[in-house]
Amino acid sequence: MTTTPTRLDATPAAVSVRDLVKKYPRRPVPAVDGLSLEVRPGEVFGFLGPNGAGKSTTIGVLTTRVTPDSGTAVVAGVDVADDPVTARARIGVVPQRNNLDRSLSTMDNLVCHATYHGWSRRDSRRRAAELLEEFGLADRARDRVDVFSGGQVQRLMIARALMHEPEVLFLDEPSTGLDPQARLFVWERVRALRERGVTVVLTTHDMDEAAELSDRIAVVDHGKLLALDDTDGLIRRYADHRTLAVSAEPAPGDTKPDLGAALAAVDGVAKVDDTTADSADASDHKVRVRLHLATGEDPARLLQRVMGVLTARGAALDDVHASETTLEDVFINLTGRGLR
Repeated sequence: MTTTPTRLDATPAAVSVRDLVKKYPRRPVPAVDGLSLEVRPGEVFGFLGPNGAGKSTTIGVLTTRVTPDSGTAVVAGVDVADDPVTARARIGVVPQRNNLDRSLSTMDNLVCHATYHGWSRRDSRRRAAELLEEFGLADRARDRVDVFSGGQVQRLMIARALMHEPEVLFLDEPSTGLDPQARLFVWERVRALRERGVTVVLTTHDMDEAAELSDRIAVVDHGKLLALDDTDGLIRRYADHRTLAVSAEPAPGDTKPDLGAALAAVDGVAKVDDTTADSADASDHKVRVRLHLATGEDPARLLQRVMGVLTARGAALDDVHASETTLEDVFINLTGRGLR
């Protein structure tokens, strides 16, 4: 299990979780089991895990909706269990499900949220107008939200969560169900929040979204922290298995086994898979292999060495392509392929 890294500066963490435990009745194992992690101020922090991993419970604790059994959770300098009212004033929450008030207009949804947090009606309307402009909804201020598209609903929920100027924003699956244009708009707003110094905690099952937006990513399962690093660091540590797929026809007098063995012996190859059976033309005379690169090996340099072997043996290259490891590979390697 990965432990929380020691902080090298004196800046307090935006979110600090220490030895957090939460158990539910009639469940044999804790939903959260001794979890510890820190979120740095102003970063976008990806929080990943399969269904039932403990993500929702952890976020529930951090947003004051769930009471932990033990451990501590501090958000924006406030212990959420000791002072949930102050904690709620410093956080914004965007749930996955639409919980806007359908009986209110766009503007009134925002104004009511701000007045709940103690803002005057005048300041609330000013703030609401600013956010509606920023989120492309200024021309819909008087409209009822029950006629909004999914993208418009999501933009409004993010705007509402920002009304009282929280220090930490929790986003739950922000782009689920959105079309590409709406998704890109949401991503741009998340980046803009980071530039303004707002800390964002992002829970998502979209690995591309997590990799694109997150400064660092935590992977949890069974209530425990499995890994915490940036995307590149996670790939290097848990799934650095880039491959080079090669298809070539041996020269007259050469054999498939001999050519395959020569490719396997190329410097920088860690492992070789024979992929002949995967091909629709498995009965032909071509060698088809997947070369797994050694850690830190440059695919371009390995390809040069492979081409050197093929040229020296008079083999004819049929096809070659490289594949890069992704965050999804890391996720599967850490949490398994089983359905939850």
